[in-house]
Amino acid sequence: MIDLTQLREHPDTFKASQRARGASESLVDEVLTADASRRSALTAFEAARAEQKGFGKQVAQAKGEEKAALVAQAKELSDRVKALQADADEAEFAFDQALRRLPNLIIDGVPAGGEEDSVELRREGTPRDFTAEGFAPRDHQELGELLGAIDTQRGAKVSGARFYYLTGFGARLELALLTMALDVVERHGFVPTITPTLVKPEIMGGTGFLGEHADEVYRLEADDLFLVGTSEVPLAGYHMDEILDLSGGPKRYAGWSPCYRREAGSYGKDTRGILRVHQFQKVEMFSYVRPEDAEAEHARMLAIQEEMLAKCELAYRVVDIAAGDLGDSAARKYDTEAWIPTQGTYRELTSTSNCTTFQSRRLKVRERGEDGTRPVATLNGTAANTRWLVALLETHQQADGTIRIPEALRPYLGGMTAYGPEGAVHA
Repeated sequence: MIDLTQLREHPDTFKASQRARGASESLVDEVLTADASRRSALTAFEAARAEQKGFGKQVAQAKGEEKAALVAQAKELSDRVKALQADADEAEFAFDQALRRLPNLIIDGVPAGGEEDSVELRREGTPRDFTAEGFAPRDHQELGELLGAIDTQRGAKVSGARFYYLTGFGARLELALLTMALDVVERHGFVPTITPTLVKPEIMGGTGFLGEHADEVYRLEADDLFLVGTSEVPLAGYHMDEILDLSGGPKRYAGWSPCYRREAGSYGKDTRGILRVHQFQKVEMFSYVRPEDAEAEHARMLAIQEEMLAKCELAYRVVDIAAGDLGDSAARKYDTEAWIPTQGTYRELTSTSNCTTFQSRRLKVRERGEDGTRPVATLNGTAANTRWLVALLETHQQADGTIRIPEALRPYLGGMTAYGPEGAVHA
C-alpha cells in the first residue's frame, strides 16, 4: 500500500497529496489513529502472552494446593490473553481497512485538481485539414459500416449496448496494429505474454482496482473471480509473494489480452461506434523496477507510446494527468490523446502510470538488496488497443471512403497500401 514509516514521519506530505487529489485529508489521521491502536493492542497482547509463558513455568514447578491455586490463575490469564488477541486482531483488521482506502502518494509536480486541471505538455503532428482537401470526413462508425469492418448493430443484438463485431478489414486491422505493438515493445525488452483474464480478488484488490472505481469491474460471484479491465492486473500478480533479482535491470512484460469494463457512470457518453465499449483488445506494457529507477522507466514507456503513434502517423498531444483524475494506485500518469477529426478534439489512446511501490506492497513483490529485501516499483502503459482504430480510420480516410494504410502497418497487412469499398489495394 504505502510506506508506513514515511506516513508516520511525514503525515503532512500525505495530507497535501490528498488535497491535490480532492480527497479527504482526515483519512490520513484516521489511518494513523488506527495504526496507533493496532500497535497498542499488539503490545498489550504480546506482554500478556509473555507473562503467560512465564507463569506456565511456575505452575509446572508447583505442588499440592499451591499448584491448584496457580492453575486457577493460569486459567484467568489464558482467558485474558485470548481477549487481548481478539482485540489485537480486530485492531489489525480496522487498520488494514483504513489503510486500503488511502491512495498512493502523488509525485511532486503532479498537477492538483480534477480532469480539467490536467496539463498539456506538448503536441506532435498536424491534424489534417479536410476543408482544404475539399471533403467532409466520415466518422469511424460510418467508415466501418461502409467497409464492412465494424458492426455495432449485431453486437448490440447479441450482447447489448457497447458491444460490437470487427469483421473483415476491421479484424485484420486490429490484429495488425496489436501485432506491430507487440513487435515494437519486444524490441524494447518486453517479454510477450498472453495473460489470464479472470483473476482472484486478492490480485484485483492488490492492484488498486477495488477501491474508488470498483463499480467499473465485472465480477463472477459464483466463482469469486473478476474479469480484468487491463492485463496490468494479471501481470502485477505474476510475481506476487516473490523476491526478484533486478541486478540485471527491470523485469518487463507485454500482456496481450481481451479487456472488460462496465463503463459505470458513462451513461449517454460516446455511445456511437467503438470509442467507449465494454470489451476490447489491448497490448499492455508492465515493468518491475527498483524504486529509484521508476521515473526513468516511466519516461521510457511514454517514449515507446509516442513511437507507436508516430508509426501510425497520428497527430497527438501528451497530457500530465491531474491528481484528482488518477486512480488509487498511480502516483503519476501521462496520457497521449490522438486527434479525432469528426470530433474536432483529442481523445485518449494511451496512458502510462508510475505506481511506485503501492501495488508491490499489497502483492508482496520485493527485491533483495544489500540491506535485505524491499518493495519494488511497478509501472504500466498501453502499447495499443482497439480504440486506436477510431483514430486510424478517421485520420487516414480518403474522399471515396478508402483508408490509406500507414507505411509501418503495411507489412502486417500483407503489403496492403489501402482498403476501400472495393477491397484491398496493393501498390
